Amino acid sequence: MEAIKELIMKRIIGEIILSDNPGEIMRRWREVFGITQLEIASKLGISPSVISDYEGGRRKSPGSIFIRRFVKGLIELDESSGGKVIKQFSTIFKPSSDAILDLREFPSPISLKDLMKAIDGEVLACEYLLSKKILGYTVVDSIRAILSMSGSDFLQLIGTTSERALIFTRTSTGRSPMVAVRVTPLKPAAVVIHGVKKTDNLAIELAKAERIPLILSKKTNVEELIKALHSLI
Repeated sequence: MEAIKELIMKRIIGEIILSDNPGEIMRRWREVFGITQLEIASKLGISPSVISDYEGGRRKSPGSIFIRRFVKGLIELDESSGGKVIKQFSTIFKPSSDAILDLREFPSPISLKDLMKAIDGEVLACEYLLSKKILGYTVVDSIRAILSMSGSDFLQLIGTTSERALIFTRTSTGRSPMVAVRVTPLKPAAVVIHGVKKTDNLAIELAKAERIPLILSKKTNVEELIKALHSLI
């Protein structure tokens, strides 16, 4: 468990430091852990307004020392209440759902533009964010996910970093994946849909509202899609 906690810490710290909006990533992870601004501020011995200002972008980006204290505080608070989130993360290394077809981390960050090129992608929303870097991807069978996965299983889709692309196969319009992303606190860096016959306008509008690039892969089948993803590793 100690090794898992250390890996979680490193991943979250890395995400915050690499992000163009570190306060937003801090907020998302705080909400994933179910911890209030008051709780984490009390743990760190600071005013809740400091956390609020960081998350709202009203204060200069935090330094690496503060970020490490912040993440360590989240983990220790989770442990003190039973370690629910940490236990959920322990299942990530042994994905239990057959809805997950492939889950990989990249040895170094790649741009969404490089991802698009590999998977014959077409951007449907938020083209201005394609310079973002991602650290991994998860390929999900949409039908199996709907039938077998619960809300708590979403962490398995995220893997060990939210700075990743969630790739949904067998989605006819793209609406269901974007609705699922909309209602979860931890957002992926991008959403890719595959197998779409006609893109739903709501999916595009939700992607715009969440500021998440929505990409359509035109690969012939799932096998070709995964093979193309492997070429990036």
